[in-house]
Amino acid sequence: MIADSVYAKRYTLIGDFMALKIWLDDKLVDEAEAKISVFDHGVLYGDGVFEGIRVYGGRVFELQAHLRRLYESAKVIRLDVPMGKDELLSAVEKTVEANGVIDGYIRLVVTRGVGTLGLNPFICEDGRLFIIADNIQLYPEELYEKGLKVISATTVRNHPLAVPPQIKSMNYLNNILAKIEALDSDVPEAIMYNHEGYVAEATGDNVFIVRDGIVYTPPAEAGSLEGITQNVVIKLAKQEKLEVVEKNLTRFDLYVCDEFFLTGTAAEVIGIVEIDSRVIGDGRPGPITKLLKNKFFEYAHGKKKRDK
Repeated sequence: MIADSVYAKRYTLIGDFMALKIWLDDKLVDEAEAKISVFDHGVLYGDGVFEGIRVYGGRVFELQAHLRRLYESAKVIRLDVPMGKDELLSAVEKTVEANGVIDGYIRLVVTRGVGTLGLNPFICEDGRLFIIADNIQLYPEELYEKGLKVISATTVRNHPLAVPPQIKSMNYLNNILAKIEALDSDVPEAIMYNHEGYVAEATGDNVFIVRDGIVYTPPAEAGSLEGITQNVVIKLAKQEKLEVVEKNLTRFDLYVCDEFFLTGTAAEVIGIVEIDSRVIGDGRPGPITKLLKNKFFEYAHGKKKRDK
């Protein structure tokens, strides 16, 4: 089975697990002390928001964009983030430094807080906040060269009027059910479609295709989370004088496209070479996919003027 792209693992030179320092509410604590109540509505109902953020060369990637999305998600579900943006930025950086993360992954989570067994969110105590900074295991390098095989999920993406796709909520059951379909088919990813049959997103990544030299990606209204990596890739594509169009895509569009790739915090830019047993292009990641993968790598690892 192919390794999950967002699986995080701790390493030390002696081969044993190293206890992490976790930011919990207002301070760093030992991993063993980082506890959340079973009555927290984040645990009981998935009531909360989160961000997955990358670290490259010890620098947090696109942190301002991630924080903006976190606060916007929280505002929509009427959740007060128990820390100001500047304080939270500092807390993220302190957590990265405390764990010695050079190239890794951050999980930033805000829950509704402790409440009762009922649904009422307004009787919950203050929201809880925690930050995990750790190393990360990506897809095997060979898959970035050879590309992924994916399937179309039968699990329909949540209706945009039920849960707005722009909210990065803790409740990922919709995506998990589609992920199970992928793993049952022995592939790492599945493409999710909305209630109208249009492409929404993969279980954890945004979708791009290339047709006749034009780059296409579904709009947020189709049911896709507006991705931080997605927006960076769009910017890089435009810098390369590529035309980028947001439009509704069908399964037919995926089957007949010239190139197909996914973008995400963990996956970065990775090519798709087969969907539902239909080969994409010549069965290898195409030239535009390779170009944008390389440009993203340069941007993530090379430039130093993104957040400050």
